[in-house]
Amino acid sequence: MEHYNYSLGDLLAIMAALRDPENGCPWDLKQDFASIVPYTLEEAYEVADTIERGALAELPGELGDLLFQVVFYARLGEEQSLFNFGDVVQSISHKLVARHPHVFGNADFDSEEQVKANWENTKAEERRAKDAAATSALDDIPRSLPALSRANKIQKRCAAVGFDWRELPPVVDKIREELDEVMAELAEPERDQDKVADELGDLLFACVNLVRHLKQDPEAVLRRANDKFERRFRAVEQALRADGKDSRACSLEELDGYWNRVKRQES
Repeated sequence: MEHYNYSLGDLLAIMAALRDPENGCPWDLKQDFASIVPYTLEEAYEVADTIERGALAELPGELGDLLFQVVFYARLGEEQSLFNFGDVVQSISHKLVARHPHVFGNADFDSEEQVKANWENTKAEERRAKDAAATSALDDIPRSLPALSRANKIQKRCAAVGFDWRELPPVVDKIREELDEVMAELAEPERDQDKVADELGDLLFACVNLVRHLKQDPEAVLRRANDKFERRFRAVEQALRADGKDSRACSLEELDGYWNRVKRQES
């Protein structure tokens, strides 16, 4: 295939051709707003994975896949006379200018914290303008967000209106308190699984709060922990195969020995 330097206009034209009722792609023609949401989420995670792996040579392709999702939504909107790609560009451009008065206006902020505070205040004003009935700082947080991300967002919104600890010790104390409550439920003679789930949820929520106070992202932190565990477990499997052993036939103490050996080799 001959190489061609495509433009954004070409991409929009390609999308229109894919959705052409007579000559378009059957799969693309079957899609609607709801049906492509899972693909959008998958593409966003693939972008994140590419960055975390440091595979930056792959990033243009992954970002292109993500951009295609935006173009797809815009095409659906245009077909239904709701909005088009130009409206998407207009919306984000207006939002970025409004949220950065220190760059595009006369505002002067002395610190990153002031910039963040202005960002949250501007977003709150936008929410009130969008929905006059909105009364809570937690309005419009998507329920479809991954639970860790939603917990983090809820806590950030609360912090923006002053509902937050200013120091780290009470955050850590809250985790200990929630862990004690989990253990108390587990000690009940007749264990109530709903109560156990509630207490475990409180514990996870408190852990997210600690992660946030340490200025980390809970999704990224847990993905990193998942990757580390997977790397070490694969190394344990490899060591067991080298010794001609089956993990199911090993004692827990023996497996723990392999695990600790892998950890020492990493350090």
